[in-house]
Amino acid sequence: MDHNLPGSPELVTSRLETEFAVPAQVEDAYRRMADFARLHGSQNRRVILVTSGGTKVPLESHTVRFLDNFSSGTRGATSAELFLQADYAVIFLYRHRSLFPFVRRFAALNILDVLRLKEGVGLEEPRVEPDLTALPNIVEILHRYESVKQKGLLLPVEFSTLSEYLHLLKAAAQALSPLGSSAMFYLAAAVSDFYIPASEMPQHKIQSSSGPLQLSMKMVPKILSPLVKDWAPKAYVISFKLETDPSILVDRARKALETYNHQAVVANVLDTRRSCVTIVTRDSQIDLRLSDEEAARGMELEEKIVNYLQDCHAHFISQ
Repeated sequence: MDHNLPGSPELVTSRLETEFAVPAQVEDAYRRMADFARLHGSQNRRVILVTSGGTKVPLESHTVRFLDNFSSGTRGATSAELFLQADYAVIFLYRHRSLFPFVRRFAALNILDVLRLKEGVGLEEPRVEPDLTALPNIVEILHRYESVKQKGLLLPVEFSTLSEYLHLLKAAAQALSPLGSSAMFYLAAAVSDFYIPASEMPQHKIQSSSGPLQLSMKMVPKILSPLVKDWAPKAYVISFKLETDPSILVDRARKALETYNHQAVVANVLDTRRSCVTIVTRDSQIDLRLSDEEAARGMELEEKIVNYLQDCHAHFISQ
């Protein structure tokens, strides 16, 4: 390999260290993730990192304006919940205020609309009671969540900016690397492709009085390269590919596998991402579809994705 190539793992790592500010919480997050991985590794449990939500790209050092994308973290939060049901231990690396496992179903609710105030009689204190009709399946969901908490199976780690995401992903990979093939990476976060280096970013708010805004942005380094080669070389790694043109989808997925040498790509088209994905591996390609009947029963496409990929992971471990 030519180590001077733009996509080489060594150059990507160097750019990460020099062009992206290290977040203050990264050392503490690494310790928590490493302890979590050691605990569940000692119990012979598979551990997965699920990334979820979009990344914020600041346009100023004292950030007023930023670039973002539409991702709310639906696929990541849903998949994390399903991997927990499959007895994985889950590190959930998620965007601040994006959807979260279990509570994702109630994210659109105003909490004050589902609570009822019961005035006390005499010296009794007022009580607050939930309206269970507005919280379908809440008892079952609470039981599942309490079980996950008691077993210590879920470790949430929050990010907001692109820089935070990249550094926390590296820390997570290094924390999971000792688990070898028992570690899985499910990289469902919608990561920006463009950014402004900290050294080139205006310090203060960009003034509209200066006229039309022109931006020159760099390409974000392909973090998948050092993750697969250096940070967690024995793990099972799944990336995601979103396109708007169906005709190039599978070719782009196969190109990613050839470039980064990881195990699987979950490829989907923007308009049909809730009902259909194509999972591409080095020697296979499978379409997973959610029928209208399945959707009407409340089934989610992520159930098929997670079931298929955990089987792939089990086979990978056995090899």
